[in-house]
Amino acid sequence: MHNFSFFAEKPNSVYKKSDTQFLVLVVLLWGIGIFTLYFCSMTSGLRFLQNPFHSAQRQLVSSFLGLILMVFLAVIDVEKVRKALPFIVFGSLFLCLLTFIPGIGIERNGARRWIKIPYFSTFQPSEAVKFAMVLFLANLFDKQRNLEEEEKSNFPAIIGLVVFGGIVVLQNDLSTGMFIVVSGLILFFVSGAKLKMFIPLALLAVPSFALFVFLEPYRINRIVGFLSPDSYAHSLNWQVNGAKRAITDGGIFGQGVGTGLTKLSGVPEITSDYIFVGWAEAMGLFGVAVYLALLAAFCYRVVKISLHCGNCFAALSSFGFGMMIVLQSLINIGVAGGVLPSTGIPLPFFSSGGSSIVFTLGMCGFILNASRIEEKSGFDFD
Repeated sequence: MHNFSFFAEKPNSVYKKSDTQFLVLVVLLWGIGIFTLYFCSMTSGLRFLQNPFHSAQRQLVSSFLGLILMVFLAVIDVEKVRKALPFIVFGSLFLCLLTFIPGIGIERNGARRWIKIPYFSTFQPSEAVKFAMVLFLANLFDKQRNLEEEEKSNFPAIIGLVVFGGIVVLQNDLSTGMFIVVSGLILFFVSGAKLKMFIPLALLAVPSFALFVFLEPYRINRIVGFLSPDSYAHSLNWQVNGAKRAITDGGIFGQGVGTGLTKLSGVPEITSDYIFVGWAEAMGLFGVAVYLALLAAFCYRVVKISLHCGNCFAALSSFGFGMMIVLQSLINIGVAGGVLPSTGIPLPFFSSGGSSIVFTLGMCGFILNASRIEEKSGFDFD
């Protein structure tokens, strides 16, 4: 089979101005996300906490931390990030192990996905694992470029990917673990890994996924409900059906904000996994189209930045980060619309969760950094 690479050879680089269009898209997506979180949570915030701004305020605090990380990763020399990679990788794995320690890790609904941060909040280490995984694979694939063909091996990358995905699955978070593996395989593909390598991986992944699904009854219920959308309307599918009714109720131009969105009260997790339902009901089909247009523009800028970055490590990393954000967004929308089984994958920039917004903005900061690295040839894509 043909062996190719989108990022095969990258010459020495010089720095230029950051990609302003990409930055504008990040700000727009973040702003819409904060706005959506506010109007989706204001009723429950007022009812239970006497503060309609509670969720939005928490997200703003986390966004401030994310902004610091974003600026830091946007200006630091990418080679310094590479040198710090052992600390990033082992640090993220160590944080995952802390979730299993009583008193530090937090168990919710049988899952150990969070650790306590005293006097502040909680932290979800799987978000750090996503970040570390992309940098780890990008570094390995970049180093492989300088090796002779007989010296190249994908084995270290495969082992690393299995470790990253496996430690998250052990936290009883199968959807995030599988998402990490799929995102990693995308980097395998664009880095020029032999296509025949994916055959044994697929043969291993499919039965492994099936095994983990059948280990938990609630996962089986999700699959059964997805395969029988017209059945179990008041049991397995009541959440998805409520989301579909809310989206349909939005019509063409939506119900607007502050109109007492009628269907949202029947949709649980409206500030996290199903927050896109709130945006769709408030803004209608027009709002959905606007969001998808912004996401498409975001994807285009990421690909453009990656293809014309003068550093292969930065190019692969920025591509991995960007595709991770886009893929996660599409999965979340698919779940909200009922075209994918429920996964628990949050919507980047929108869903409440400090860990998610911090690392999403951090990834965007690294992409901005990559946009500054110009090919020495001076080729201008614009």
